[in-house]
Amino acid sequence: MIGDDSLREIYQDGETIYDGKIIRVEKWRVSLPDGREAAREVVIHKGAAAIVPVDAQGMVTLVRQHRVALDTFTWEIPAGKLDSVSEDPLDCAKRELEEETGLRAANWRRLSHVITTPGFCTEQISIYLATELSQHEAHADQDEFLRLQKMPLDEAVNRVMAGEFRDAKTCLGLLMAARLLADQPRLPRWGDGMPPNRRMAGFPVAQG
Repeated sequence: MIGDDSLREIYQDGETIYDGKIIRVEKWRVSLPDGREAAREVVIHKGAAAIVPVDAQGMVTLVRQHRVALDTFTWEIPAGKLDSVSEDPLDCAKRELEEETGLRAANWRRLSHVITTPGFCTEQISIYLATELSQHEAHADQDEFLRLQKMPLDEAVNRVMAGEFRDAKTCLGLLMAARLLADQPRLPRWGDGMPPNRRMAGFPVAQG
């Protein structure tokens, strides 16, 4: 059996083409497995964390925003980039969840750690399920314009399967969270019996 080393490209040297606030773009010279050389353009990204926040009633909080790069509006799970490559992704997840939604979670479980676009980018995203939620004050970044929406987790999954939700981390996170929670006998006990109007004050519940 031929091993993976027969496929390996070896970095030789590189130069920075662009160094921005969120990404750095480099041009690399690499050696190919057959001995030839090739150029690779690589986007360097610190990484990110994303969160599927599900309350005791099975409602997930999503973020609606405009993505100017594609000129489209998206439904996404809360997420944000790491402050540094050494930051614990869970710390990032907790910070981003509260900044974007005002939510804190007593129970965290990592669902996956995914490579987003391995063909040209180093970004990796840790995706977490957050439960046992409590509401606090949101404080999104000054250049973020978001609208929060709650909907049943099963409805969100149906929208993934119907192709209505297209953001990759969101699709994966929702499907994995639904599968994990379906395997549990019941959702976490926090909030049992809480009146619906106190589940997440000020957030509309999605209809249809």
